[in-house]
Amino acid sequence: MQHQIASRDEWLKDRLALLNEEKELTRRSDELAQRRQELPWVKVDKEYRFETDEGSASLQDLFKGRSQLLVYHFMFGPDYTAGCPSCSSIADGFNGVFVHLENHDVAFTAVSRAPLAKLQAYKTRMGWTFPWASSTGGEFNFDFNVSLTEEQQRDGTIVYNYQREAPSYGSEDAEIPSRSTPDGPTLFAAMSGTDAATFTRERPGMSAFVLEDGVIYHTYSTYSRGLDGLWGMYQWLDRAPRGRNEAGLWWRRHDEYDQDDRRHGGP
Repeated sequence: MQHQIASRDEWLKDRLALLNEEKELTRRSDELAQRRQELPWVKVDKEYRFETDEGSASLQDLFKGRSQLLVYHFMFGPDYTAGCPSCSSIADGFNGVFVHLENHDVAFTAVSRAPLAKLQAYKTRMGWTFPWASSTGGEFNFDFNVSLTEEQQRDGTIVYNYQREAPSYGSEDAEIPSRSTPDGPTLFAAMSGTDAATFTRERPGMSAFVLEDGVIYHTYSTYSRGLDGLWGMYQWLDRAPRGRNEAGLWWRRHDEYDQDDRRHGGP
């Protein structure tokens, strides 16, 4: 893209016009946040169990005495050898946030289907301290539409981000909305130590819950690009001169960049 070179006064005129639109977007975002909070609550009837660093836990235990719980559905399936690179990039921002949430009556945890030992080892590798629970063997991920079965991939009964998807089992072109690049899922799968079909049986998302009078209610879930606001690096890139500037998969886990990548911004 060719950019005009302008005087400071010319730049300021355009910047002030953009500022008015940014303010309108902020007001609209505030309105949508209010509407999220006004959604009806759905009672959670199932007794979900998780494995955590503190031992076996119920969904209520994950609240840790607080009235609200936010869950990040982290793509790390039982057959993965490492967490999804995209989820890993998002999770890099959790360490600095969850302590503030916990001191504002909001519990936070990531949840994945991989066994706890795998999650703990990966967490150590990444240098993360936020809570991370394993839902292995349970229905939690399936009930909240972030894990799928082979049968769903074959018969086209996948519902993700509130939409039905076409059959995709064994397809190298299968996509996960907002995680797709010209590389398809194959590279993501290889980076997670599995094949494309297995990789795409896990999906990213976040869900919110509230505990009132001993009863747990599900209040909100979002998926796909609904997670963009939680992905810290994109909030910065959207304000950089060249924006996201993407032609394919460029990001890696933070311990997989070498010094040359960090200086020049590419593989």
